[in-house]
Amino acid sequence: MTTPRGSISAWCIDRPVATLLLTFALVLLGLIAFPKLPIAPLPEAEFPTIQVTAQLPGASPDTMASSIATPLEVQFSAIPGMTQMTSSSALGSTLLTLQFTLDKSIDTAAQEVQAAINTAAGKLPGDMPSLPTWRKVNPADSPVLIVSVSSHDMPGTELSDLVETLLARQISQIDGVGQINITGQQRPAIRVQASPDKLAAIGLTLADIRLAIQQSSLNLAKGALYGKNSVSTLATNDQLFQPGEYGDLIVSYKDGARSNCVTWPRSCTARRTPMSRPGPWTRPASTW
Repeated sequence: MTTPRGSISAWCIDRPVATLLLTFALVLLGLIAFPKLPIAPLPEAEFPTIQVTAQLPGASPDTMASSIATPLEVQFSAIPGMTQMTSSSALGSTLLTLQFTLDKSIDTAAQEVQAAINTAAGKLPGDMPSLPTWRKVNPADSPVLIVSVSSHDMPGTELSDLVETLLARQISQIDGVGQINITGQQRPAIRVQASPDKLAAIGLTLADIRLAIQQSSLNLAKGALYGKNSVSTLATNDQLFQPGEYGDLIVSYKDGARSNCVTWPRSCTARRTPMSRPGPWTRPASTW
């Protein structure tokens, strides 16, 4: 069997020294390039995954799971191409993670998720501050930096406000930062204690106090005064910030008499606790 002239094998046979040097050069190049290859804990793959977040301040994990997570899960389960859905409910928040098949477009999945949220809106609590929101995520992503902030001289509420308004915003402007999560915050709050005896005597309930507090601490537009040659805009803030202001709050009028002094407000802090309740189920698509 003869080797055709002009082929690579013929060139290597005719020049054994050059072939040996070329082989050594390729091996040396591989040894130099091998340590520079990128290493990742998971392969770089785009999994169609969407996270849905819902907020209801003050709701317990059980309430979040039954009144918010369950209606959303019912609507999401009808989306075609879903392989897995998990939910986790904590104090005042619910997080649902939806994962789809690799051949499903993430844009199409996002549209179907938004349509499911709109359909479930009528079954969600009416006092939710906003409808659930969604965002695209990559399961391979993980936090690359965890920063702990503490102070011996600054109160926790001021420190939390500083981290949220200054530090988090500055970090979010760094190129490559995709998301920032803040945990352990302390927010200023006012705790109102009611007297059951006084409430029962005047025919009021805790729902009446809650409604009066919601309607009394508002910051709405007050309108304007139109003159002949000028317009004056009314600007005033009706929000209550001090505990003493809530103590003077009039809850209702009964037979021409004002009903107040039935509460004892005091300052406190509202802190995000790690209380959580896992979702009621995690099922593959084949079991639906």
